[in-house]
Amino acid sequence: MLKFRKSKHKILVTSALPYANGPIHLGHLVEYIQTDIFVRFLRLIGEDVIYICADDAHGAPIEIKAAELKIKPEQLIADVYKEHLQDFKDFLISFDNYYTTNSEENRQYSDLIFTRLKEKNLIYTKDIEVTYCEYCKRTLPDRYVKGKCPKCNANDQYGDVCENCNAAYKTIDLIEPYCAICKNKPVRKTSTHYFFKLSKFAKKLGNWLNKNKNLQPEIKNFALNWIKNGLEDWNISRDGPYFGFKIPGEEDKYYYVWLDAPIGYIASTENYCRKHELKTEDYWNSKNSKIIHFIGKDIVYFHFLFWPAVLLGSGFNLPDDIVVHGFLTVNGEKMSKSRGTFYTAKEFLQSYNAEYLRFYYASMLGKRLADIDLSFEDLGKKVNNELAANLGNFCYRVLNFLNKNFDGEIRDIDNNKRLIGDIGKLAKDIEKNYHYLNFNEAVKGILHMSSLGNKYFQENEPWKLIGENREKTHRILGLCANIIKDLGILIQPILPDFASKLQHQLNLKGLKWQDINSKLKNHKIGKEDILIRKIEEKQAKEFPLNLKVARIIDARSHPNADKLYVVDIDLGMEKRQLVAGLKGHYTIDELKNKKIIVITNLKHAKLRGIESQGMLLAGDDETDVGVLTVSDSNPGDKAYFEGYENSSKEISFDEFLKINMKIEHGVVYFEGKELRTGKGIVRVEKVKDGAKVR
Repeated sequence: MLKFRKSKHKILVTSALPYANGPIHLGHLVEYIQTDIFVRFLRLIGEDVIYICADDAHGAPIEIKAAELKIKPEQLIADVYKEHLQDFKDFLISFDNYYTTNSEENRQYSDLIFTRLKEKNLIYTKDIEVTYCEYCKRTLPDRYVKGKCPKCNANDQYGDVCENCNAAYKTIDLIEPYCAICKNKPVRKTSTHYFFKLSKFAKKLGNWLNKNKNLQPEIKNFALNWIKNGLEDWNISRDGPYFGFKIPGEEDKYYYVWLDAPIGYIASTENYCRKHELKTEDYWNSKNSKIIHFIGKDIVYFHFLFWPAVLLGSGFNLPDDIVVHGFLTVNGEKMSKSRGTFYTAKEFLQSYNAEYLRFYYASMLGKRLADIDLSFEDLGKKVNNELAANLGNFCYRVLNFLNKNFDGEIRDIDNNKRLIGDIGKLAKDIEKNYHYLNFNEAVKGILHMSSLGNKYFQENEPWKLIGENREKTHRILGLCANIIKDLGILIQPILPDFASKLQHQLNLKGLKWQDINSKLKNHKIGKEDILIRKIEEKQAKEFPLNLKVARIIDARSHPNADKLYVVDIDLGMEKRQLVAGLKGHYTIDELKNKKIIVITNLKHAKLRGIESQGMLLAGDDETDVGVLTVSDSNPGDKAYFEGYENSSKEISFDEFLKINMKIEHGVVYFEGKELRTGKGIVRVEKVKDGAKVR
């Protein structure tokens, strides 16, 4: 375990950099919540810690996604950056610096590290075979070649690493490869590339892994086995077109994203230090610093072998710990759009409080590597039975009783040595479990402490005792209020908003770990309020359609139909093509960038020879046709009728025609409920009341 508590070290904590081509989803949030809990704990105990992260903004997927949306890559990553920041803010992730890898600092550090490695003869060039698509007229980088894994034979694996067995390989090693863009079989071509001598670091990496007692044993063994089986030198360049930094002296060669992405940790630190008059070397080149990475198990190879070798070769500190978490499943299944188990951060917030997810993840996260299943049924039970009925109920009933009967005053506390001793021991165990990253055990300890407080309050029956011994009752309430004060500190890393509001009700602020077990006497509390509401069991009916917000990227005339447009749309995580009967009602310029509502689970169909991958909704009053539109929502946001859950099952056009949606006062209604998104009501353009939705 890393030694903390006034360690006099500067501590740098990072989370893996989220890719800048889509929204934050619940799988991402496992890591950011885990890291944030740990960082908040370190701050509470008085450590000098900063939490650093950035958007991973380079690579072919960025360049291709931007081309699909017909915007520049810089515009794409700027838009995604804003969305990511909002998602993290909504889930109370407390970065000290959140940056981007597409920065001048990152360019400078990438060039510096590349130059240092080259000067040490750790980089060389050689001709290699690359995968080339003759239809797309481009070299295909790792994420744009798919095929069978050469190690385990798993289908539909990317060209760099297998998600099934975690093996790393080259794109040309894939069995039965195909272009992920056009699905055609690629060919091989020869190209000159830069290689990093990873093979030279086998012994040093082995020594680091064996000596580092902080690393999870199962992950350490993975890495040691890879070393034992032989490390191959690493291709650190890519052919253009590629969105990233050009290699110095080259015209069409770029740093591979896995070189400059982790360097983004250093660049983000540099950006933070410049703003706070600090020195980056105090974190990355000092004996008095500690570096802790949090990552998912899908990127273990890069962080346990490639990244530390690059750091060793270029003269930077190695991480003191790399904490690896497992994958997230939802209701027992892999996150999947087609199965209805894929949820973005925004979609979760349309139904639940962000702190409910923080608590749920914390209750399942430990240092030992394990996958997590998010069961919404279990989420409801945990919130209702543990948070609301235990912790929330104890806090509210004590403070309510204190305000009603003693004008909110805490004078003295009951000298119940056994209970005070049990509370003190639990606090120490909880602190140790936070240290060890066993948040699941910390949660158990916090709930046990709250249960002890509840039991003590209940057994003393203050509502009866107050008539017999008012002074003793007041002391009992004083001890209960002190337990609540300690709980408000202990739960703070997990539920910062709850803790802040609870401290406000106690008429306290800025409590630190050292305030645990301190005696709160001769103090007047504030007004109590219920801080945790139970999750009501949803009796939602299933609505046959899966409705989402989409942005129209472009439109063009259908080659075989006078009244139809072919429309390209952005759904946030994907691009689709629709065929729509809007010609004569909208010009192409009027449609561009309009945010509309789309049925995403409608069976794909060919209309006059062109495939329509869904259907946009519009009102039709037999004279005018007007699209359903929103302004504030983002592509991919859910549109819904209150009390109904969108379906993920495929639906036919004939089944769609049986759904009776009405238009009144420019709003769509279904069985008296208005169509809306999380940002507001969906409006219909142009048409009169009574128009049909088609």
